[in-house]
Amino acid sequence: MNYGYIKVCSAIPSVKVGDCQYNLQETQQMIVRAEGQGVEVIVFPELSLTGYTCQDLFRQQLLLDAAEQSIMMLLDFTRQLDIITIVGVPVQVGTILLNCAAVIQKGTLLAIIPKTYLPNYSEFYEKRWFASAQDLHDTEILYAGSRILVSSCPTIFRTYTGATFAVELCEDVWAPEPPSTKLTLAGADIIFNLSASDELIGKNTYLHQLLSQQSARTMSGYVYSSSGFGESTQDVVYGGNALIYENGQSIAESERFSFEPQMVISQIDYEKLRAERRNNTTFVNAQRNIPDNVRFIECHSITPEDFSLMRSVNPTPFIPKTNDMQASCEEIFNIQVAGLAKRIVHTNCKTVVLGISGGLDSTLALLVCIKTFDKLKMPRTGIVGVTMPGFGTTDRTYTNAMQLMQSLGVTIREISIKQSCIQHFKDIDHDMNIHDVTYENGQARERTQILMDLSNKLNGMVIGTGDLSELALGWATYNGDHMSMYGVNVSIPKTLIKYLVQYVAESGVDPVSRMTLLDIIDTPISPELIPADEQGNIAQKTEDLVGPYVLHDFFLYYVLRCGFRPSKIFMLAKKAFSESKEYQFDEETIKKWLQTFLRRFFSQQFKRSCLPDGPKVGSVSLSPRGDWRMPSDANSTLWLRDSE
Repeated sequence: MNYGYIKVCSAIPSVKVGDCQYNLQETQQMIVRAEGQGVEVIVFPELSLTGYTCQDLFRQQLLLDAAEQSIMMLLDFTRQLDIITIVGVPVQVGTILLNCAAVIQKGTLLAIIPKTYLPNYSEFYEKRWFASAQDLHDTEILYAGSRILVSSCPTIFRTYTGATFAVELCEDVWAPEPPSTKLTLAGADIIFNLSASDELIGKNTYLHQLLSQQSARTMSGYVYSSSGFGESTQDVVYGGNALIYENGQSIAESERFSFEPQMVISQIDYEKLRAERRNNTTFVNAQRNIPDNVRFIECHSITPEDFSLMRSVNPTPFIPKTNDMQASCEEIFNIQVAGLAKRIVHTNCKTVVLGISGGLDSTLALLVCIKTFDKLKMPRTGIVGVTMPGFGTTDRTYTNAMQLMQSLGVTIREISIKQSCIQHFKDIDHDMNIHDVTYENGQARERTQILMDLSNKLNGMVIGTGDLSELALGWATYNGDHMSMYGVNVSIPKTLIKYLVQYVAESGVDPVSRMTLLDIIDTPISPELIPADEQGNIAQKTEDLVGPYVLHDFFLYYVLRCGFRPSKIFMLAKKAFSESKEYQFDEETIKKWLQTFLRRFFSQQFKRSCLPDGPKVGSVSLSPRGDWRMPSDANSTLWLRDSE
């Protein structure tokens, strides 16, 4: 089982222009090295067996025959190898000469793919020597001892492990409508590009943008290999670019201007790419334009090897990269503020009401309200922060809640829930010494009732504080903190919230608010529904009960964003947390909380089915109206079995 990954290699060999024997030897050496590292497909630069800069030497029959002889020797060389090799070679078809990619595996010439778009400007005059695939009539030729059909039809290869790939050459990807667009719509997971692109000021940056955009637009892997040291420098210089992209993200690249041969190896997750395509209706609709003449070529079987994930895995996928953190936090706040502002303006509401517990979630919601009122030029006194001490409220959270509201200048209301809860427990004949779900949820619902009724009295709106992680786990009291009139945190995962609060603390609040925010960040996560311990500290810590949020957010991302099976998520988690400096979990712990996540995620859907409105911030959301539609009665057995 390869978990939907394929190991690919972009190779830049040493080249001598016109010396096919030397170029073949260099190619073979790199093929052997790649095979030894478990590479499934390796791609070389454009016209790599002859050198790209042969110019009028391409009119010499001797060179063309030597290139064909090199392919024949390469076929013999690869008879016992599993690796699929893609090399650049000139091929004669009748009266025309084509700039081609030869696809080889286990001594078989699987296909010859001709270049479609030929540059004929500046230093490139390919039309002087080559014809385009558009000039080709499907022709069967005898080449390198093999009968092979040379066709302009879109061609897709299917590997033994199930991945699909296709080939285009250099200028093809620079065209307004690259062949790779139709090839990916027809089902190719990965595009391999054999290229020979010279170096000019600014061109490399544009090349990266071009490949990133094409990979993102087609939701594909893109493996690019361009000529390097050894090509003629008569008028231009070739710096050598080996680049690998996955859905727009660069996952591996070579060193430019290296004088040594280079191999860049990485794994592309084609299962993830397919999930992205299935979930993207635009991509699906565009598939109506798939040409009718697509041909599929099956690659040979290979010897199975033990799978080992070679790429790193981010243990906190919801957290923006460090260099993007400030900009990302600002953008998240802007989305939350814009959503709340529209709801306030639409309802002509002058007052918002929210419970302030001294915890992270309600703090973030309060900060969003502050920013919204300031932007709307409304007085902060219209924000009514309600602290509602209960049986589990500690001095630390109570003090932080009061200090924060005071320093931020909002209206403060303190309403204890103790007496009303005592009366309620008497009414329903519940023993208060039994700290069960009735004891806890009774308090949560009492707080929500206070907020709802107070908002009616003030002609205001209750702002929800619950976050994405709590919704995934169902860690909310149904018709308690689960309910509000607008939830500003509904698509913010728990692991991200502290970064958002930290951002505000460090980017523009008064010193008192800053100190309070920093202490809130350091406070253990708790609903505080169970009495404090003898020292007055929080006794009920959420992560002791449901598990570490960093794990649950990791599981949530890959379940919702990628649709991965639990066994793959477990494999990714082992990799991510074994290499993490900040978070360390052993396999047993990861599996335990993964199964907890799956059980709760399935069983708590009924709470998510009736969520209040709230702004979508990232690519993962649990809104029952647009992002996650799941039956409340779905069974988790299949997923739990896969996680064992």
